[in-house]
Amino acid sequence: MGEATRQDVGEVLIVTGMSGAGRSTAANALEDLDWYVVDNLPPQMLKPLLDLTELAGGVLPRVAVVVDVRGRDLFSDLPDAMRALRERRQIRLLFLDASDEVLVRRFEAVRRPHPLQGDGTILDGIRRERGRLAAVRESADVIIDTSSYNIHQLATKVADLFSEEGAARHTLTLQSFGFKYGLPPDADIVADMRFLPNPFWDERLRPFTGEDEEVREYVLGQQGAEEFLDAYSAALRPVLEGYQRENKSHSVVAIGCTGGKHRSVVMVRELAQRLASVPGVAVRVTHRDLGRE
Repeated sequence: MGEATRQDVGEVLIVTGMSGAGRSTAANALEDLDWYVVDNLPPQMLKPLLDLTELAGGVLPRVAVVVDVRGRDLFSDLPDAMRALRERRQIRLLFLDASDEVLVRRFEAVRRPHPLQGDGTILDGIRRERGRLAAVRESADVIIDTSSYNIHQLATKVADLFSEEGAARHTLTLQSFGFKYGLPPDADIVADMRFLPNPFWDERLRPFTGEDEEVREYVLGQQGAEEFLDAYSAALRPVLEGYQRENKSHSVVAIGCTGGKHRSVVMVRELAQRLASVPGVAVRVTHRDLGRE
């Protein structure tokens, strides 16, 4: 394979570790970060998968593969498979661990047996698994002890470690709408712009929309408009920061007026400018009812 092609291949992360330590949570967090996640892949299939990603070039820029003892005897080949693959490509390995006491408590909480306990106890299964994973753990690039983490804290940790630098952790959709057409069913937060005078009653402005400068100047020139924008954007900032801490990846803030044509459109665009600087947040703007009149 040529050097130019090698530069096009993406990142590869192997996710493994103790059963009950949070592999599924880590995989979901990586998927939310736009990694292509493959779950429960036998180690023998790693090479064909990497061959496919190299052929695909930039189509699969970041691939995460969950490999664990559910593969039974096939799992024992993981150390050899990792050594062979690292000779041809940079691969990172994430190992998730937790104390025996915590793992026992987690299995008891979900009332499921450990995959290796057989006729023994959950603790017997955990000890067998630790023995099988000892060599893998020693070769890990990143080890996360999840003993004191809940699922949200673990997802945050994974996002901190494996998100692209500068990548958005949360997508905020600012949506204008008209109350006459009903509330947006997927809105997390709703604000009402009907406290401002309606440009619809100005015959000169009626044909225009909130995307036109004439309407924008009219709406922002009304008493309370700028005060609302400053106060509301300031109030939303800690909410958006909290959403990131709680791993809520998307939210919808709906801004309404009577028809969704003038006031709400202006205010959504102005809010988008004020919130564009919130760290970790990507802001998108939609106008649900613009054009319905």
